[in-house]
Amino acid sequence: MNKKSVIKEVMDWILVLVIAAFIAIVINNFVIVNCVVPSASMEQTIMTGDRAIGFRLAYLFDDPERGDIVIFKYPDDENVLYIKRVIGMPGDTVELKDGILYINGEEYTEDYLGSIDMNSYGPYKVPDDSYLMLGDNRANSKDSRFWNHTYVSRDKIVGKALFKYWPSFTKL
Repeated sequence: MNKKSVIKEVMDWILVLVIAAFIAIVINNFVIVNCVVPSASMEQTIMTGDRAIGFRLAYLFDDPERGDIVIFKYPDDENVLYIKRVIGMPGDTVELKDGILYINGEEYTEDYLGSIDMNSYGPYKVPDDSYLMLGDNRANSKDSRFWNHTYVSRDKIVGKALFKYWPSFTKL
């Protein structure tokens, strides 16, 4: 192999690596968001240590819906990403009484709960363009009920959680 063909081969590999890195950066910053779940707040849906992928473009043309699991900037420290379930929509009044969730005065059935916190919280009047987030493991979740800034504004939602990929693959 002559010197010119070795240099060409090295340059071809460098070009492939640069293109791959560029594509990975674009996908990670504009298409998906990766998160590691550090606590038990979403158990039994998402377990401690699970890794999940969210789709950043999910809410480009649509708004989050009640029941969506979303990844968002934690209102008390926007450098931290949280993953919780959307419970309160803009304009809703949300209240928990003895472990039962009421939205706008109506009992709301939740079949995904890991554990129930039998305490009472609220009522919370969700502001326009904001959401109330709760964990599925209510007895062990530091969620909107306990934050200094109770609500997550629409522009702080990073993406919709689609699936867990570690330690096993599961659609959310």
